[in-house]
Amino acid sequence: MPDTPTPDASPLKVRLLQTDPSLGDVSGNLEHLNHLVRAASDFDLVTTAELATHGYHLGQVPDAQPINANDERLLRLGSYGPAALVGFAEADRHHTFNSAALITNNQVQVQRKMYLPTYRAWEERKHFRPGGRLHCYDLPKARISTLICNDAWQPPMPWLAGHAGAEVLVIPVNSVTSNVGLPTDQAWDLILRHAAVTTQAFVLFINRVGRENGNDFWGGSRVIHPSGEVMAQLGQEPGELDCELDLGELRALRRQWPLLQESRADLIAREAARLAQEEEL
Repeated sequence: MPDTPTPDASPLKVRLLQTDPSLGDVSGNLEHLNHLVRAASDFDLVTTAELATHGYHLGQVPDAQPINANDERLLRLGSYGPAALVGFAEADRHHTFNSAALITNNQVQVQRKMYLPTYRAWEERKHFRPGGRLHCYDLPKARISTLICNDAWQPPMPWLAGHAGAEVLVIPVNSVTSNVGLPTDQAWDLILRHAAVTTQAFVLFINRVGRENGNDFWGGSRVIHPSGEVMAQLGQEPGELDCELDLGELRALRRQWPLLQESRADLIAREAARLAQEEEL
């Protein structure tokens, strides 16, 4: 497992941006995000929801083009001090990805959504190509990993991030008011708390708000402690959520209760390979 960054005694200061993007208005959304990020110069990390630059129902706005990860308007968001993690529709060669860009000092690192829901009202596979790798990135104070919306519903993904050394799981989503056997907001609460406790990590959940294509996005962005406690939470309106994460406390917890000590990655790899082989039959 890669080493985590050299421990820093100061807390990781994060700001979650819960916005209501205008569908297809890429320039307008980016300009609004630029204003918000520029006002957060005292923070270490600023995060947005999934597809914050484009809106969600891109099939309704075929003229809204995806943008390259090196687009100057994206890069500018990383020039104000904090690292900026921004959800966007990414153009790469002939493909489009549902991605999150981590932008720091004119450099960008991209996590692509790996599990694209394509059932009932969701049709992401029609518009996006799935990503094929889960990344962890080192900030000066902490190691982070990003799980975009449905990726967090897949139990192996938080597990992989935790065993790769992630101390903060960033989960940008576009979640609407719906029911999956229980209300979606309740399902998310269970998923997020489980991820925090089992990976011994802070969890940043960033949803959007507003109404789009007949769907209501319920917000509820929040920060969850490794104990599963909700440290702070927003409601259903646009807003900003600030929190300080004590990485020293987290590292002490991991030493005291080494839940991640033994990954048994060899076992997981064998069983995953067996399952993959069965699925090919």
